[in-house]
Amino acid sequence: MTQVNLPTMTLTDGGLNRYLQKIKRFPMLHPREEYMLAKRYLEHGDLKAAHTLVTSHLRLVAKIAMRYRGYGLPIGEVISEGNVGLMQAVKRFEPERDFRLATYAMWWIKASIQEYILRSWSLVKIGTTANQKRLFFNLRKLKSRIQALDDGELNPDQVREIATRLKVSEDEVISMNRRLAGDTSLNAPLRATEGESGEWQDWLVDDASSQEQTLIEQDELENRRGMLEHAMDALSNREKRIFSARKLSERPLTLEELSTEFSISRERVRQIEVRAFEKIQNAVKTEALFRKQLPS
Repeated sequence: MTQVNLPTMTLTDGGLNRYLQKIKRFPMLHPREEYMLAKRYLEHGDLKAAHTLVTSHLRLVAKIAMRYRGYGLPIGEVISEGNVGLMQAVKRFEPERDFRLATYAMWWIKASIQEYILRSWSLVKIGTTANQKRLFFNLRKLKSRIQALDDGELNPDQVREIATRLKVSEDEVISMNRRLAGDTSLNAPLRATEGESGEWQDWLVDDASSQEQTLIEQDELENRRGMLEHAMDALSNREKRIFSARKLSERPLTLEELSTEFSISRERVRQIEVRAFEKIQNAVKTEALFRKQLPS
């Protein structure tokens, strides 16, 4: 998509307030209006239609971006990254699928903001696994729930509880908590814990991938996510619910819980899960083959 001209914002509280007032002027779209605009952009490349779709969802971006204010990054940049995700969503949105643009765009907005935050925190290696990213984005919230201090070391019981809830190791919780402790000087001494000593800079790791490799990995991840979303359309509502609850949820449900929900046996739930997984595998393979045959 050609870059859409959006309202600008200065990185001050006053600038943020003015920006929020500006984007409120863009009207919300009725479902039929949204559908027709999306069709015009998809079929005819109508950039005016794309612009209307984007600007009508700027409030959604701002609302999501506000949830990420606790990472010490300029809110204007967070919103800008969210807007990039929104434009990607508009570019890929297929109006014939039975859901609204906002539902589809939320994932792209969050993904874009989170990738920006992860890049911005790359001085200290955060980690690349799904569990580590989940820990990064949920540690502050869990600390608040268990009334842990924002800074300082967690006590063993707090570490154990967070590790159990997020299904990560206790060492990962301790390490991440230290990295998120705030704007610490690189020459500040580490808190003495179990014989550890030295300065923060002694623990910094610079083993990040090159920019080219990062872009390749991000593009591959986007392709996989897109194929999974399309593959999910091959499932019935019950299959989709069971597959999501078992394979995609941060806290997967048990066979017993799903058997109660659907009033069927645990074995029947397991069979549906297996069948859904096979359908998705076939759908992903088919789409991957189709993409390979497209001209580059």
